[in-house]
Amino acid sequence: MKQILLLVLSFFLFQSCIPLRIAPKIKDYKITKGKKFKRSLSKREMFIFEDSKEAEQFYNFVNIKFQLDDTNVYDDVPFQIDGQQYFFSWYEVEIPNKSLNLLPIFIDAALAASDMDTMLEDSYSSRKGNWYLAVEVYNDTETDCLVETSLSRENVLKYLRTLKNEYLATHNYNETVFKN
Repeated sequence: MKQILLLVLSFFLFQSCIPLRIAPKIKDYKITKGKKFKRSLSKREMFIFEDSKEAEQFYNFVNIKFQLDDTNVYDDVPFQIDGQQYFFSWYEVEIPNKSLNLLPIFIDAALAASDMDTMLEDSYSSRKGNWYLAVEVYNDTETDCLVETSLSRENVLKYLRTLKNEYLATHNYNETVFKN
């Protein structure tokens, strides 16, 4: 009985994948320092949400909504709240789930022990990407409008929530021009 239990347990161990990194799940949005979320981002506070659409869709949305003609679509995108001029920059960020697959490692170890060539080196780990959009906001008087001490934080957050919801709900981005 112990041998069968040991055999079943080792079978499940060989079949298992050990997660090395799990991407965060964000239900609505998250406000956090960019560097804390992903090292390549700036130290400013950022409005971060999951991007469920295909690559470059937010680029198209921003380009059409703000009528930028493919100029400065990533940086210094101007918008106004109550007559006050603001700018935002945004970044597409990928954080993959990464796991270690044990079965290919053990198969290759057994092949190497019997003086055969290994075959499964490429499948030792697996990745699945998760995409996020990170937005930072600033104006002429404040370098970070999302920091907790910012006077315009609540108005900017309200605007960004509306922008996010509009982006996720819109399929034909030309519609956004007529909503302005």
